[in-house]
Amino acid sequence: MSGSYGGGYGGSFALIVVLFILLIIVGTSFGY
Repeated sequence: MSGSYGGGYGGSFALIVVLFILLIIVGTSFGY
């Protein structure tokens, strides 16, 4: 277990969370 991006569950879940946070940041900066 050397990092969450190596395995299947941790990697995919972290990727979804990062994409969701980026979507919120872009939405707030554009005024959505």
